[in-house]
Amino acid sequence: MTQENIDIIYENKDFLAINKPAGWTVHRPKVAGVDKVEGLFVTDWLLERYPEIKTVGDDPILRPGIVHRLDKDTSGVLLIAKNQPMFEYLKHLFQTGQVKKTYLTLVYGKLLGKGKIDKPIGLKSGTVKRSTNAKDMKMLKDAVTEYRVLKVLRGGEYTLLEVHPLTGKTHQIRVHLASIGHPVVGDQLYGKKNQELNVKRQFLHAQGIEFPLKDDGRMKIEADLPYDLEEILQSLAVSEEPRIDSVEYD
Repeated sequence: MTQENIDIIYENKDFLAINKPAGWTVHRPKVAGVDKVEGLFVTDWLLERYPEIKTVGDDPILRPGIVHRLDKDTSGVLLIAKNQPMFEYLKHLFQTGQVKKTYLTLVYGKLLGKGKIDKPIGLKSGTVKRSTNAKDMKMLKDAVTEYRVLKVLRGGEYTLLEVHPLTGKTHQIRVHLASIGHPVVGDQLYGKKNQELNVKRQFLHAQGIEFPLKDDGRMKIEADLPYDLEEILQSLAVSEEPRIDSVEYD
């Protein structure tokens, strides 16, 4: 398996934080009748370097050490527990909302100031897509996302956002932003079918994660915007500064 392209941002005896590249799936899918699915998987990379994590987690055979996940084409900070006590601790933090997650994303259209999207998300019947307003949705769950405008680009054609998901639902940021008419640039599932920019994946990056330590203090870990996304921003000229407004969607 390819050993390149994963950087370790931080590591101690209990956990490590990596900068997951786009194109890597966090763990192998469980497919009936299939012995091995092809692709790049973070868990394969981890087991080669940290064989001790093979017994860590709720389902260590499938997801050794994995406490949370990022979509395949989302880059950025990913935490991995190296032992069971740390796994349980981090799992508790995520479940009780004590982990602050920060994402950077580029969306279509002009947004101003800051806002909050409070819309339940469910699975559309017969598909893998999530939605906030489809009929006959399954597994409907509360979901809340906050955002803040960083830059309005190209006369309002695009907006760069800092996003904080307060809940952790599958595809939450992508679904919520699409639901207010501002889909993520490059998102093939929830965005525009014909992308104006030359993007090969969704413009979504897990920039930072912050959480309390077991003993005292807080840990904040960040990952720089990768080159492919930085290149897109450099190709767009800043047109105006955002003014501070506040919007809520429900």
